[in-house]
Amino acid sequence: MKSYTVSQINNYIKNTFDNDILLGNVLIEGEISNFKYHSSGHLYFNIKDEESSLSAVMFARSAVGLKFMPEDGMKVLAGGRVSVYEKQGKYQLYCDTLSPKGKGDLYFAFEQLKLKLEKAGVFDQRYKKPIPRFPKCVAVVTSATGAAVRDIINVISRRDPTVEIVVVPTLVQGSEAAKDIARSIELVNLWGGADTIIVGRGGGSIEDLWAFNEEPVARAIFDSTIPIISAVGHETDFTIADFTSDLRAPTPSAAAELAVPESNATGRSLESLFVKLNAKMNAMLDGYTHRLGGAVRSRAVLGFEAELNEKSRLIEHLTEKMNASVERSITLGRHKVDMLSERIDALSPLKIMGRGYSMVYRDDKLIRSADELKSGDELTLKLCDGEARVSVTEVKNGKEDI
Repeated sequence: MKSYTVSQINNYIKNTFDNDILLGNVLIEGEISNFKYHSSGHLYFNIKDEESSLSAVMFARSAVGLKFMPEDGMKVLAGGRVSVYEKQGKYQLYCDTLSPKGKGDLYFAFEQLKLKLEKAGVFDQRYKKPIPRFPKCVAVVTSATGAAVRDIINVISRRDPTVEIVVVPTLVQGSEAAKDIARSIELVNLWGGADTIIVGRGGGSIEDLWAFNEEPVARAIFDSTIPIISAVGHETDFTIADFTSDLRAPTPSAAAELAVPESNATGRSLESLFVKLNAKMNAMLDGYTHRLGGAVRSRAVLGFEAELNEKSRLIEHLTEKMNASVERSITLGRHKVDMLSERIDALSPLKIMGRGYSMVYRDDKLIRSADELKSGDELTLKLCDGEARVSVTEVKNGKEDI
């Protein structure tokens, strides 16, 4: 009997599988187990029923088109071909399509993202921002050619013509719509000129509205510092954007009504409030005036006024006494200063020198006795009105002559 290598047998089995009409295009119903998402984007899992299991792989080029993320226990319909992985001699399903059984893939994608964002706190009421009551500018993120933008403009213009409307033309349908919606919201926030943002579009199928169910849109709405009103589809349509926004409107027209109050109604309301406030202020003023008049006429106030006048007169008397005492002290002080000045002047060396005396210095040293002098010394005589330079010549009777 002829022998074969393992590779030859595996290759033969693979060719047999690949040429089988049934296995070349098969749709398999089962439950996912052992699901693994590889960093390369490939999906690895098993499809099983009550009695057996089949290995499966979905490569990244096919997996990128999935609207949902497969999970263990999910009932699915997997389409593709059954072939052999020669390296391990293992046959498996090479999956090209994958959809939840019973409910569509968009439904599962919606539920998965909703649960994820809910756990992250994106829908939490504490993050909801109040819608301004009297906006000056409303930005509208929607298609520039749809019926929704016309409805919003008509309603706002009718309710309050003074409100500025800024339309941000945006894709609201198709594969690039979610990124474009998120980008438009970010641009309005960077601009910062709007008080309120309306994000939405008209009605359609779940596929038409799907851009508002994608995570980039939800994150952009959550991160917006400007309050956002969502207005997607009809009243029965709910999207992830509705749960994330600060306020959900059932239709674009309703969003315009929620964003801008009717100017006439506002005027009437303000007028009514003004009348009520004015009446209340007048009543309060009358009450306080009456109470003040009674208080002024009361015995306690009159007694306080008399006591206040008495204290005022006492303060005036004490002030006069204090001023007189200060003036006496100043006069005495000046007299003492004059006397001391005269005594100091009488003792002044300059005063003595004015009577014919002088002071003798040698090298800036004061000479107090003739014993300190010798012939040839250069001296300085300081007089009351100047000085002179002299020399010592000789000594007589124990004294030097100058």
